[in-house]
Amino acid sequence: MIIVMKSGASRADIDRVCGKVEARGLKTHLSEGEDRTVIGVIGHDPFSVKDAFTHDPSVEEVVRITSADTVVRLGNGLTIGGDEVVLMAGPCSVEGGEMLLETARAVRDGGGHILRGGAFKPRTSPYAFQGLGREGLRHLAEARRQTGLPVITEVMTPSEVETVAEVADIVQIGARNMQNFDLLREVGRHPRPVMLKRGLSNTIEEWLLSAEYVLSQGNYNVILCERGIRTFETMTRNTLDIACVPLLEELSHLPVIIDPSHGTGRWSLVGACARAAIAAGADGVMIEVHPRPDEALSDGPQSLTPQNFAALVPQLRRVAAAVGKRLADPVRADTADAAVAG
Repeated sequence: MIIVMKSGASRADIDRVCGKVEARGLKTHLSEGEDRTVIGVIGHDPFSVKDAFTHDPSVEEVVRITSADTVVRLGNGLTIGGDEVVLMAGPCSVEGGEMLLETARAVRDGGGHILRGGAFKPRTSPYAFQGLGREGLRHLAEARRQTGLPVITEVMTPSEVETVAEVADIVQIGARNMQNFDLLREVGRHPRPVMLKRGLSNTIEEWLLSAEYVLSQGNYNVILCERGIRTFETMTRNTLDIACVPLLEELSHLPVIIDPSHGTGRWSLVGACARAAIAAGADGVMIEVHPRPDEALSDGPQSLTPQNFAALVPQLRRVAAAVGKRLADPVRADTADAAVAG
Protein backbone atom coordinates (compact mmCIF):
# COMPACT_ATOMS: atom_id res chain seq x y z
CA MET A 1 0.00 0.00 0.00
CA ILE A 2 1.19 3.53 -0.70
CA ILE A 3 0.07 6.89 0.65
CA VAL A 4 0.47 9.69 -1.89
CA MET A 5 0.91 13.07 -0.20
CA LYS A 6 -0.44 16.20 -1.85
CA SER A 7 1.90 18.53 -3.67
CA GLY A 8 3.31 20.99 -1.16
CA ALA A 9 2.73 18.80 1.91
CA SER A 10 5.02 20.01 4.69
CA ARG A 11 7.58 18.00 6.58
CA ALA A 12 5.30 18.20 9.61
CA ASP A 13 2.46 16.70 7.55
CA ILE A 14 4.68 13.86 6.35
CA ASP A 15 5.98 13.15 9.85
CA ARG A 16 2.43 13.19 11.24
CA VAL A 17 1.19 10.69 8.64
CA CYS A 18 4.20 8.43 9.19
CA GLY A 19 3.66 8.57 12.93
CA LYS A 20 0.01 7.60 12.55
CA VAL A 21 0.98 4.61 10.39
CA GLU A 22 3.78 3.48 12.70
CA ALA A 23 1.47 3.72 15.71
CA ARG A 24 -0.40 0.77 14.16
CA GLY A 25 2.75 -1.36 14.27
CA LEU A 26 3.59 -0.84 10.58
CA LYS A 27 6.75 0.42 8.93
CA THR A 28 7.05 3.34 6.51
CA HIS A 29 9.38 4.09 3.63
CA LEU A 30 9.61 7.53 2.03
CA SER A 31 10.01 8.17 -1.68
CA GLU A 32 10.51 11.90 -2.02
CA GLY A 33 10.13 13.37 -5.50
CA GLU A 34 10.40 16.93 -6.76
CA ASP A 35 6.66 17.49 -6.58
CA ARG A 36 5.31 15.13 -3.95
CA THR A 37 6.19 12.42 -1.43
CA VAL A 38 4.99 8.83 -1.51
CA ILE A 39 4.93 6.81 1.71
CA GLY A 40 5.21 3.04 1.39
CA VAL A 41 3.36 1.11 4.11
CA ILE A 42 4.93 -2.21 5.07
CA GLY A 43 3.81 -4.79 7.58
CA HIS A 44 1.51 -7.70 8.32
CA ASP A 45 -1.72 -5.78 7.64
CA PRO A 46 -0.98 -2.58 5.72
CA PHE A 47 -4.63 -2.33 4.69
CA SER A 48 -5.62 -1.34 8.22
CA VAL A 49 -4.68 2.24 7.30
CA LYS A 50 -6.91 2.36 4.24
CA ASP A 51 -9.60 4.49 5.89
CA ALA A 52 -7.37 6.35 8.34
CA PHE A 53 -6.64 9.25 5.97
CA THR A 54 -9.98 9.75 4.22
CA HIS A 55 -10.27 13.33 5.50
CA ASP A 56 -6.62 14.21 5.90
CA PRO A 57 -6.05 17.48 3.98
CA SER A 58 -2.41 16.63 3.25
CA VAL A 59 -3.09 13.19 1.69
CA GLU A 60 -3.90 12.96 -2.03
CA GLU A 61 -4.85 9.27 -2.05
CA VAL A 62 -4.20 5.91 -0.45
CA VAL A 63 -3.53 3.27 -3.10
CA ARG A 64 -4.22 -0.31 -2.16
CA ILE A 65 -2.11 -2.06 -4.77
CA THR A 66 -3.20 -5.52 -3.67
CA SER A 67 -6.96 -5.02 -3.75
CA ALA A 68 -7.36 -7.51 -6.62
CA ASP A 69 -5.20 -9.75 -8.74
CA THR A 70 -3.28 -7.67 -11.23
CA VAL A 71 -3.63 -9.06 -14.74
CA VAL A 72 -1.30 -7.54 -17.31
CA ARG A 73 -2.74 -7.53 -20.81
CA LEU A 74 -0.61 -7.35 -23.95
CA GLY A 75 -1.63 -6.06 -27.34
CA ASN A 76 -2.14 -9.52 -28.86
CA GLY A 77 -4.60 -10.56 -26.13
CA LEU A 78 -2.09 -12.49 -24.01
CA THR A 79 -2.51 -12.01 -20.27
CA ILE A 80 -0.05 -12.40 -17.40
CA GLY A 81 -1.62 -13.20 -14.05
CA GLY A 82 -4.79 -15.01 -13.08
CA ASP A 83 -5.19 -18.66 -14.04
CA GLU A 84 -2.88 -18.72 -17.06
CA VAL A 85 0.84 -19.48 -17.10
CA VAL A 86 3.06 -17.84 -19.70
CA LEU A 87 6.45 -18.92 -21.01
CA MET A 88 9.02 -16.25 -21.83
CA ALA A 89 11.95 -17.69 -23.73
CA GLY A 90 14.84 -16.69 -25.94
CA PRO A 91 18.54 -15.88 -25.85
CA CYS A 92 20.29 -13.93 -23.13
CA SER A 93 21.61 -11.52 -25.75
CA VAL A 94 20.53 -10.60 -29.24
CA GLU A 95 23.61 -11.65 -31.22
CA GLY A 96 22.30 -11.00 -34.73
CA GLY A 97 19.19 -10.98 -36.87
CA GLU A 98 19.37 -14.51 -38.28
CA MET A 99 20.22 -16.08 -34.93
CA LEU A 100 17.38 -14.25 -33.18
CA LEU A 101 14.81 -15.15 -35.82
CA GLU A 102 15.88 -18.80 -35.71
CA THR A 103 15.45 -18.80 -31.93
CA ALA A 104 12.14 -16.92 -32.03
CA ARG A 105 10.62 -19.44 -34.43
CA ALA A 106 11.84 -22.29 -32.23
CA VAL A 107 10.34 -20.64 -29.15
CA ARG A 108 6.98 -20.11 -30.84
CA ASP A 109 6.84 -23.57 -32.38
CA GLY A 110 7.95 -25.14 -29.10
CA GLY A 111 5.07 -23.54 -27.18
CA GLY A 112 6.54 -20.27 -25.90
CA HIS A 113 4.46 -17.12 -25.66
CA ILE A 114 6.88 -14.20 -25.31
CA LEU A 115 10.31 -13.67 -26.86
CA ARG A 116 13.02 -12.55 -24.47
CA GLY A 117 16.33 -11.15 -25.66
CA GLY A 118 18.72 -8.49 -24.44
CA ALA A 119 19.63 -5.64 -26.76
CA PHE A 120 21.36 -3.76 -23.93
CA LYS A 121 23.28 -6.04 -21.59
CA PRO A 122 24.69 -4.87 -18.24
CA ARG A 123 27.66 -7.16 -17.54
CA THR A 124 29.90 -7.57 -14.54
CA SER A 125 33.01 -7.31 -16.71
CA PRO A 126 33.43 -4.26 -18.97
CA TYR A 127 35.12 -6.58 -21.48
CA ALA A 128 32.17 -8.95 -21.84
CA PHE A 129 29.68 -8.67 -24.70
CA GLN A 130 27.44 -5.70 -23.95
CA GLY A 131 24.73 -6.34 -26.53
CA LEU A 132 23.99 -4.74 -29.89
CA GLY A 133 22.04 -1.78 -28.50
CA ARG A 134 19.66 -0.18 -30.94
CA GLU A 135 20.62 -2.63 -33.66
CA GLY A 136 19.44 -5.37 -31.31
CA LEU A 137 16.12 -3.56 -30.87
CA ARG A 138 15.65 -3.56 -34.64
CA HIS A 139 16.27 -7.32 -34.71
CA LEU A 140 13.71 -7.82 -31.94
CA ALA A 141 11.13 -5.76 -33.82
CA GLU A 142 11.68 -7.85 -36.95
CA ALA A 143 11.44 -11.13 -35.02
CA ARG A 144 8.15 -10.00 -33.52
CA ARG A 145 6.84 -9.02 -36.94
CA GLN A 146 7.73 -12.37 -38.47
CA THR A 147 6.68 -14.67 -35.61
CA GLY A 148 3.84 -12.88 -33.83
CA LEU A 149 5.60 -13.22 -30.47
CA PRO A 150 5.41 -10.24 -28.09
CA VAL A 151 8.84 -9.05 -26.94
CA ILE A 152 10.40 -8.39 -23.54
CA THR A 153 13.77 -6.66 -23.35
CA GLU A 154 15.75 -4.68 -20.81
CA VAL A 155 16.14 -0.93 -20.48
CA MET A 156 19.16 0.39 -18.58
CA THR A 157 18.82 4.17 -18.47
CA PRO A 158 15.93 6.65 -18.15
CA SER A 159 16.88 8.25 -21.46
CA GLU A 160 16.34 4.95 -23.33
CA VAL A 161 12.87 4.16 -21.95
CA GLU A 162 10.94 5.65 -24.87
CA THR A 163 13.20 4.00 -27.44
CA VAL A 164 12.99 0.55 -25.84
CA ALA A 165 9.24 0.86 -25.30
CA GLU A 166 8.71 1.44 -29.02
CA VAL A 167 9.79 -2.19 -29.54
CA ALA A 168 9.10 -3.96 -26.25
CA ASP A 169 5.65 -5.17 -25.25
CA ILE A 170 7.13 -5.48 -21.74
CA VAL A 171 10.01 -3.36 -20.50
CA GLN A 172 12.37 -5.24 -18.22
CA ILE A 173 14.25 -3.73 -15.28
CA GLY A 174 17.23 -5.99 -14.65
CA ALA A 175 18.52 -7.15 -11.28
CA ARG A 176 21.37 -4.63 -11.24
CA ASN A 177 18.89 -1.77 -11.74
CA MET A 178 16.26 -2.82 -9.21
CA GLN A 179 17.14 0.19 -7.05
CA ASN A 180 17.86 2.62 -9.87
CA PHE A 181 15.09 4.89 -8.63
CA ASP A 182 15.30 7.42 -11.46
CA LEU A 183 14.82 4.58 -13.94
CA LEU A 184 11.92 3.15 -11.91
CA ARG A 185 10.17 6.49 -11.86
CA GLU A 186 10.64 6.92 -15.60
CA VAL A 187 9.15 3.53 -16.54
CA GLY A 188 6.37 4.31 -14.06
CA ARG A 189 5.43 7.35 -16.15
CA HIS A 190 5.20 5.22 -19.31
CA PRO A 191 2.17 3.01 -20.03
CA ARG A 192 4.19 -0.01 -21.17
CA PRO A 193 4.06 -3.00 -18.74
CA VAL A 194 7.18 -3.40 -16.59
CA MET A 195 8.85 -6.58 -15.36
CA LEU A 196 10.97 -5.89 -12.29
CA LYS A 197 13.68 -8.41 -11.50
CA ARG A 198 14.76 -8.92 -7.92
CA GLY A 199 18.20 -7.54 -7.12
CA LEU A 200 21.16 -9.83 -6.55
CA SER A 201 21.16 -9.35 -2.77
CA ASN A 202 17.85 -7.64 -2.07
CA THR A 203 15.15 -8.60 0.39
CA ILE A 204 11.56 -9.13 -0.67
CA GLU A 205 10.61 -5.97 1.21
CA GLU A 206 13.13 -3.91 -0.78
CA TRP A 207 11.90 -5.53 -3.98
CA LEU A 208 8.28 -4.61 -3.28
CA LEU A 209 9.27 -1.05 -2.41
CA SER A 210 11.05 -0.78 -5.76
CA ALA A 211 7.82 -1.94 -7.41
CA GLU A 212 6.01 0.84 -5.60
CA TYR A 213 8.32 3.40 -7.21
CA VAL A 214 6.79 2.32 -10.53
CA LEU A 215 3.25 2.07 -9.18
CA SER A 216 3.42 5.47 -7.50
CA GLN A 217 3.93 7.11 -10.91
CA GLY A 218 0.68 5.64 -12.25
CA ASN A 219 1.83 2.49 -14.05
CA TYR A 220 0.05 -0.43 -12.36
CA ASN A 221 1.10 -3.03 -14.95
CA VAL A 222 4.02 -4.39 -12.96
CA ILE A 223 5.30 -7.97 -12.99
CA LEU A 224 7.77 -9.29 -10.43
CA CYS A 225 10.56 -11.66 -11.50
CA GLU A 226 12.61 -13.80 -9.10
CA ARG A 227 15.97 -14.65 -10.69
CA GLY A 228 17.95 -15.95 -7.73
CA ILE A 229 19.90 -14.15 -5.02
CA ARG A 230 23.45 -14.38 -3.79
CA THR A 231 24.09 -16.64 -0.82
CA PHE A 232 27.05 -18.65 0.47
CA GLU A 233 26.27 -21.46 -2.01
CA THR A 234 28.68 -21.79 -4.95
CA MET A 235 27.41 -24.92 -6.71
CA THR A 236 24.74 -22.89 -8.48
CA ARG A 237 25.06 -19.43 -10.00
CA ASN A 238 22.50 -18.03 -7.54
CA THR A 239 20.04 -19.39 -4.98
CA LEU A 240 16.57 -19.53 -6.50
CA ASP A 241 13.98 -18.45 -3.93
CA ILE A 242 10.92 -20.50 -4.87
CA ALA A 243 9.35 -19.66 -1.50
CA CYS A 244 8.95 -16.06 -2.66
CA VAL A 245 6.03 -17.14 -4.88
CA PRO A 246 3.53 -18.08 -2.16
CA LEU A 247 4.87 -15.30 0.07
CA LEU A 248 4.26 -12.68 -2.63
CA GLU A 249 0.77 -14.08 -3.08
CA GLU A 250 0.18 -13.09 0.56
CA LEU A 251 1.87 -9.69 0.32
CA SER A 252 0.92 -8.54 -3.17
CA HIS A 253 -1.32 -9.37 -6.10
CA LEU A 254 1.27 -8.50 -8.71
CA PRO A 255 2.05 -11.36 -11.12
CA VAL A 256 5.21 -13.33 -10.32
CA ILE A 257 7.58 -14.82 -12.89
CA ILE A 258 10.48 -17.17 -12.06
CA ASP A 259 13.76 -17.17 -14.02
CA PRO A 260 15.35 -20.60 -13.40
CA SER A 261 18.11 -19.95 -15.93
CA HIS A 262 19.78 -17.17 -13.95
CA GLY A 263 18.62 -18.75 -10.72
CA THR A 264 20.69 -21.90 -11.29
CA GLY A 265 23.22 -21.11 -14.02
CA ARG A 266 23.06 -24.73 -15.19
CA TRP A 267 20.80 -25.82 -18.02
CA SER A 268 20.37 -29.28 -16.49
CA LEU A 269 18.59 -27.74 -13.49
CA VAL A 270 16.31 -25.37 -15.41
CA GLY A 271 13.51 -27.85 -16.12
CA ALA A 272 13.15 -29.05 -12.52
CA CYS A 273 13.13 -25.50 -11.16
CA ALA A 274 10.64 -24.36 -13.81
CA ARG A 275 8.30 -27.18 -12.80
CA ALA A 276 8.74 -26.30 -9.12
CA ALA A 277 7.99 -22.63 -9.83
CA ILE A 278 4.69 -23.40 -11.52
CA ALA A 279 3.78 -25.88 -8.79
CA ALA A 280 4.37 -23.10 -6.24
CA GLY A 281 1.92 -20.85 -8.10
CA ALA A 282 4.12 -18.74 -10.40
CA ASP A 283 2.35 -16.95 -13.23
CA GLY A 284 5.09 -17.86 -15.67
CA VAL A 285 8.73 -18.72 -16.21
CA MET A 286 11.49 -17.02 -18.15
CA ILE A 287 13.89 -19.47 -19.78
CA GLU A 288 16.99 -18.84 -21.84
CA VAL A 289 16.99 -20.68 -25.15
CA HIS A 290 19.78 -20.61 -27.73
CA PRO A 291 20.10 -22.67 -30.93
CA ARG A 292 23.80 -23.32 -30.23
CA PRO A 293 24.50 -22.72 -26.52
CA ASP A 294 28.19 -23.59 -26.82
CA GLU A 295 28.60 -20.64 -29.19
CA ALA A 296 26.52 -18.16 -27.18
CA LEU A 297 28.14 -14.80 -26.44
CA SER A 298 26.57 -14.82 -22.96
CA ASP A 299 25.01 -17.38 -20.60
CA GLY A 300 25.46 -20.43 -22.82
CA PRO A 301 25.84 -22.87 -19.88
CA GLN A 302 22.35 -22.03 -18.59
CA SER A 303 20.58 -22.00 -21.97
CA LEU A 304 18.33 -24.77 -23.23
CA THR A 305 18.48 -25.90 -26.83
CA PRO A 306 15.23 -25.51 -28.80
CA GLN A 307 14.78 -29.29 -28.58
CA ASN A 308 15.11 -29.30 -24.79
CA PHE A 309 12.72 -26.36 -24.51
CA ALA A 310 10.09 -28.07 -26.68
CA ALA A 311 10.39 -31.24 -24.56
CA LEU A 312 9.92 -29.24 -21.34
CA VAL A 313 6.73 -27.44 -22.36
CA PRO A 314 4.37 -30.48 -22.09
CA GLN A 315 5.75 -31.13 -18.60
CA LEU A 316 4.99 -27.56 -17.57
CA ARG A 317 1.50 -27.90 -19.01
CA ARG A 318 0.83 -30.93 -16.82
CA VAL A 319 2.16 -29.22 -13.70
CA ALA A 320 0.03 -26.14 -14.36
CA ALA A 321 -3.07 -28.31 -14.72
CA ALA A 322 -2.26 -30.11 -11.47
CA VAL A 323 -2.38 -26.83 -9.51
CA GLY A 324 -5.51 -25.47 -11.17
CA LYS A 325 -3.84 -23.36 -13.85
CA ARG A 326 -3.19 -23.80 -17.53
CA LEU A 327 -0.59 -22.74 -20.03
CA ALA A 328 -1.70 -19.84 -22.18
CA ASP A 329 -2.76 -20.71 -25.69
CA PRO A 330 0.12 -21.03 -28.16
CA VAL A 331 0.95 -18.10 -30.41
CA ARG A 332 -0.11 -19.12 -33.90
CA ALA A 333 2.13 -18.62 -36.90
CA ASP A 334 -0.66 -16.73 -38.69
CA THR A 335 -0.53 -13.98 -36.05
CA ALA A 336 2.73 -12.64 -37.47
CA ASP A 337 2.49 -8.92 -38.18
CA ALA A 338 -0.31 -8.71 -35.56
CA ALA A 339 1.82 -8.67 -32.39
CA VAL A 340 1.83 -4.92 -32.04
CA ALA A 341 2.58 -3.48 -28.60
CA GLY A 342 -0.60 -2.49 -26.81
